Amino acid sequence: MTTTERIARILVWCTAGATVLFLMTPLFVAVAVSFGSSAVFTLPAPSWSLRWYEALGRSRELWSVVGTSVQIAFLSTLIALVLGTLAAIGLLRGEFRARESIVTFLVSPLMLPGLVVGIAMLEAYRAAGLTNVWTSLLVAHVVITLPYVVRTVYASLALFDFTLIDAARTLGLSYPRAVAKVLVPSLAPAFVTSGMFAFLASMDNYPISIFFTDAWTKTLPIQMLQMVEESPDPTIAAVSTLLILLAAAVLVIGDRMVGLRRMADL
Repeated sequence: MTTTERIARILVWCTAGATVLFLMTPLFVAVAVSFGSSAVFTLPAPSWSLRWYEALGRSRELWSVVGTSVQIAFLSTLIALVLGTLAAIGLLRGEFRARESIVTFLVSPLMLPGLVVGIAMLEAYRAAGLTNVWTSLLVAHVVITLPYVVRTVYASLALFDFTLIDAARTLGLSYPRAVAKVLVPSLAPAFVTSGMFAFLASMDNYPISIFFTDAWTKTLPIQMLQMVEESPDPTIAAVSTLLILLAAAVLVIGDRMVGLRRMADL
């Protein structure tokens, strides 16, 4: 390795390290503030305390919002897994033109600004006469989570050999059992990966959810925004820390079940 190559490698690693530090610093600050005893955002903290986590445990309103967010995220992820898998199979196995255009359309919510999608869906709901807040949130979050499933399952299906299903049928299995025994296990990593990211995307969504909430039905990000506006204290940092732990737990579970390298390949 020449001197120039060594210098280039050092510069690359230094740039990568500085980028990671820049991106992770707000997370470290939020975690540190959540363990401080001060009633305002202060670093370094005068002393360390769990008072803000204890405040979370006593907040019935906050836990009600968390329950709503978890319900919406779980149901939207489940619906997206079913619809996205069927759509991916139809797109891959069907014989029609503009297949790639349809795939791009299905994943387009990931490419468009959330506010644009939210305004468009608000107008669509108004035209359709959909006024129920909970149902509106659920449908909106299905739109949010569907692209993760379609993109991941479609890529996984492209690598699957469908003649294996025919081989299973020649051994006496019915078509549904052949799909359950052969196709589903092969797609399990795609289901796990897309389901985890879809769940996190739903739990963390703000720009679309804000159009479909009211005073009685809110998601966690909307409640956190309200807390910042009305009573900004380190309770918000405690909630943020728990969300960081949730994301870390999802990554650990994904690593155990699928593997981070395989998740990245999907």
